Amino acid sequence: MAVIWVIVALVALVALWLIYRFNKLIRLRTRTQEAWSEIDVELKRRHDLIPNLVATAQGYAAHERGVFEAVTQARANAVAASQAGNPAAMAGAEDQLTGAVRQLFAVAENYPQLRAAEVFLNLQEQLTTTEDKVEFSRRFYNGNVRDFNTALQTFPTNIYGRILGFQQFAFFAAADSERAAPTVQFASPPAQT
Repeated sequence: MAVIWVIVALVALVALWLIYRFNKLIRLRTRTQEAWSEIDVELKRRHDLIPNLVATAQGYAAHERGVFEAVTQARANAVAASQAGNPAAMAGAEDQLTGAVRQLFAVAENYPQLRAAEVFLNLQEQLTTTEDKVEFSRRFYNGNVRDFNTALQTFPTNIYGRILGFQQFAFFAAADSERAAPTVQFASPPAQT
């Protein structure tokens, strides 16, 4: 009779341990999904700010049409990638958008009246703040992805986690162009006469 109680106790302990590990995976998955939604919120805010920034700049630099079209197209691509929900595609589209916005800011440098416009400065500050929030959200999400994927890959969770339908999350990685070191070129000093 004592052997039966020992077996029942062992089965109960294993069942409790499996329940604990399952609930841990659920918590980690939920935290990762929450982190993803934070990225999504910040990217939407970024996407909403950009048309206002473009419209403001167009008033001052109407003949810079190619830059405005590039920003508008990059924003459309980023919005489409966000709707797909694929972190790799989103990272590439967001990188393209970042480059286009940088190009817009470079054009703005040529227009002192635009740089002095309070509306433009306010939008530029909001966009910079949003960029910082996106970067923080990206790091937070990737940390949660790391924790979830690690838990899902460890033994014996890797066996029953996949059976129960848990899938690894993809990291929101920087695009290759963000990894490249910037090229710095110094203008040669004017010749002395």
